[in-house]
Order: sequence, then C-alpha cells, then structure tokens
Amino acid sequence: MDSTYSSRSTSKTKMLVIHALFIAFTLAATMFINIRLPIMGNGGLIHLGNVPLFIAAFVYGRKTGAIAGAFGMGLFDLISGWTAWAPFTFVIVGAMGYVAGLIAEKMPGKRVLAYSVAIAVALLIKIVGYYFVEVILYGNWIQPFGSIPGNFLQVIVAGIIVLPLVGRLKKIVGQG
Repeated sequence: MDSTYSSRSTSKTKMLVIHALFIAFTLAATMFINIRLPIMGNGGLIHLGNVPLFIAAFVYGRKTGAIAGAFGMGLFDLISGWTAWAPFTFVIVGAMGYVAGLIAEKMPGKRVLAYSVAIAVALLIKIVGYYFVEVILYGNWIQPFGSIPGNFLQVIVAGIIVLPLVGRLKKIVGQG
C-alpha cells in the first residue's frame, strides 16, 4: 500500500469528520442555546451558534469556518421554521466563517488582535448582510434596524467566549 495515498486518505477523512462535527456543533448551539426576541425587527433570535463557527475558523481555517457556519446555521433555518432565511443564512454566515478564518490565517502579529479583528469583520458581515435581507423580505428600509442590536449581541458574546479559549484549543489539537 502506498503510504502517500494512505496519509492523504486519512487526512481527507479526518477533515470530513471535523467539518461534520463543527456543522453539528453550530447547529446544536444555534438550536438549543438561544433566546427568541419577539420585539426585534423580525422577532429575531440570539444564539451561541457563532461560538463553534469562530472556533472552527480560528483552529481549522477559513474553509472549515465557512462550512460550519453555512451548513450549521443554514440547517437550523431549514428545520426550525425559518426556511425563507436559509439561503441567505447559508451565504452570510458562510462568508462570516470564511472571512474570519482568512483574517486569522493571514493577519500577522498577536493572535488575540487578529481574532478580534476577524470577529469585528464577521460582525459587520452579519449586520450588513441581514439588514439587506430584511429589506428584501420585508420591503422596508426602517424595520431592519430593529435586528441590529440582537445581531451585535450575538457576535460580541461569541467573541467574548471564544477569545480566551481559542489559543488553548489550538494547542490541544496541535494547531498552535
């Protein structure tokens, strides 16, 4: 047996399992650790699904972050009655994971600063992305402003949780 083939196959299998786990973690954190907000623009949801998304992006990179976010939160929308949001979530949250991972990979200097910048950019993607989705879905330029505080809180809380953990997690999995 060719050892190159074997290690390549093992590596692909390992990444497939990691992707599946982070999709499941993101789905579970979105589904089971959340607060519904009937007063926000669309009756929004504050959840912790961004925590595994950021961990995936920072520990395993932009591709894993994008996959975890897009599929994990997209699946949540499909199975929880937010079906109209699923394609938008797939794109917006996938972009959040990809860009956060990209910044974490490419930005030189202190890791905490890189992760903080990545979280801030992901926050902008979420706020701007969902604002325009709500404009499209509701046909109103004012109502979407009501969702901004919830989206802001979601990402900031995730950042507060992830920042102190990610360095340790990278060491545990041998990435840091």
